[in-house]
Amino acid sequence: MTAPIKTNNPVTVGVALGDRAYDIVIGRDVLPSLGHRIAALRPGARAAIVTDRTVARHWLGKTEAALADAGIASSRIVVGEGEASKSYAVLQEVSEGLIAAKIERNDLVIALGGGVIGDLAGFAASIVRRGVDFVQVPTSLLAQVDSSVGGKTGINSPHGKNLVGAFHQPVLVIADTAVLDTLSPRQFRAGYAEVAKYGVLGDAALFDWLEAHHGEIFSGGAAREQAIAASCRAKAEIVARDERETGDRALLNLGHTFGHALEAATGFSDRLFHGEGVAVGMVLAAEFSARLNMISASDAARVQRHLASVGLPTKVQDIAGFQQEGLADADTLMTLMAQDKKVKRGRLTFILLEQVGKAVIVNDVDPSMVRAFLQEKLSG
Repeated sequence: MTAPIKTNNPVTVGVALGDRAYDIVIGRDVLPSLGHRIAALRPGARAAIVTDRTVARHWLGKTEAALADAGIASSRIVVGEGEASKSYAVLQEVSEGLIAAKIERNDLVIALGGGVIGDLAGFAASIVRRGVDFVQVPTSLLAQVDSSVGGKTGINSPHGKNLVGAFHQPVLVIADTAVLDTLSPRQFRAGYAEVAKYGVLGDAALFDWLEAHHGEIFSGGAAREQAIAASCRAKAEIVARDERETGDRALLNLGHTFGHALEAATGFSDRLFHGEGVAVGMVLAAEFSARLNMISASDAARVQRHLASVGLPTKVQDIAGFQQEGLADADTLMTLMAQDKKVKRGRLTFILLEQVGKAVIVNDVDPSMVRAFLQEKLSG
């Protein structure tokens, strides 16, 4: 765990990818510096801002002003909110919008929004004119600590989450912590699940610190920025050594195999935000690890207790409409998990725990054990 940071000084975390390296700039009120940072990176570039309607009301004008202040011409593409926008139809809308705006290969796409916008805009940037650079300006806690970093972009398929996409690294990430002030408590909690994930999977000291200081993170100030910086450093280190998820990067999917199945079962709707699915999925992963005698039941309970203490759902029964859409059916969830990107030749792969602070990749998990475990959890 790193020392506390000063809130009046932006913190820069580097993502070391050789000639594709980039910076994550974290701090309060760093958005106004966006234009000048882009001008230094790409002199003469124009920009197209992709955002959603809710973010546009709060931050689009300020983003356009920051670009204009640096002499950067910009256009805008505004789409609907939520996971429904991670679709083929909206991808086409954004891609055609970029082409209509005459965005060229030496220009930039700016993803202004949460994880949905980052994934959608980044994927469109990766395919328009066979690849245009893009900048991430994440406006949710989840996006600032996770989805804006690492180059994963994509949309959902009716078969599952993020099944169509590409690795396309941003050239810059601007994480202005002031934008988090406009989040609802539920949205902030959902993002916090990804912060806790970094402690659970690889940093026991961070998890200890989160247990003691989560109240300060929710109230704002130095603890919030410290948590964001620690999360970005953790992800940057993993991405730098395994950019395309051929090894260690899969550890970042702790909670996601269960969580993505639950998101799909709820129709990628606001009944279950992504971070909420990850929270439930992390608890299920911890409890399944205990079932396999990899960790103690007390360690699994510790994970559940911390997530519950901040108001996150931690069991399937916490999800709205639990009895609907297959949530109470183990076979449906098993079918959805079979679409997980970590499945290899039909064999299930899970990220499980050897202790709080140490996750491992477990290949070829016996599906009958998973189904029996799920059935027990679904029965309450």
